[in-house]
Amino acid sequence: MPAQTARGAARGAARGEHTRGEHTRGEAAAPPPVHRYSVRGQILDALREALAAGELVPGQVYSAPALGASFGVSATPVREAMQRLAAEGAVEVVPNRGFRVVERGPRELAELAEVRALMEAPVVLRLARTVPAPRWDALRPLAEATVEAAATGDRSAYTESDRAFHRALLGFAGNAQLVALADDLHRRCPGPLPGAAPGRPAGLRADAAQHTALLEALGDRDLTAVRALVAEHYRSPADG
Repeated sequence: MPAQTARGAARGAARGEHTRGEHTRGEAAAPPPVHRYSVRGQILDALREALAAGELVPGQVYSAPALGASFGVSATPVREAMQRLAAEGAVEVVPNRGFRVVERGPRELAELAEVRALMEAPVVLRLARTVPAPRWDALRPLAEATVEAAATGDRSAYTESDRAFHRALLGFAGNAQLVALADDLHRRCPGPLPGAAPGRPAGLRADAAQHTALLEALGDRDLTAVRALVAEHYRSPADG
């Protein structure tokens, strides 16, 4: 079964349950069952998309059996996927009840944004001086994907395309550890960064437009424009 089937199930699970308090007894209609050969990975993808879309609500508690029933699988792969998300800081274990979606306050989001800026911005500026201009054309389809996702206001689609763009951008540095660490931070603090009205189409469109503008500046070897765009794209709300 394609991964999008599982992700659609997550949306149904979230909508069917997050109006019932702590979500420990969901009764959402069961979607088509997920194939067993990749069930854990599909469930993990589905939960990540539901988190990005806001369909798994911060502060709410979700039980593995209830979500598993909505997916048409046992609680075990859901619990395994949730444990992975707990290790990534997206949810926290609530003993004997399930998993609570982490609520990130303004200060924590600002701190994560600052760490992303400290890690990524200097790398992009270095790449602007060292990567041959024609190589940036390879990133244009990824930048266009963020524009398309932003135009629809689809937060989860935008989050995935935004992460793909940033992974490819940082990939030019040739440092797999950097890419992995940056990607983990991106999961914890998905773009647009706080202060850019996350979740609102206008905020998504502005963030996506910076991707295409950045590629133009990189292709033109316009270091002044690159510096300005990087400063804006990684701006923390604490910067005003």
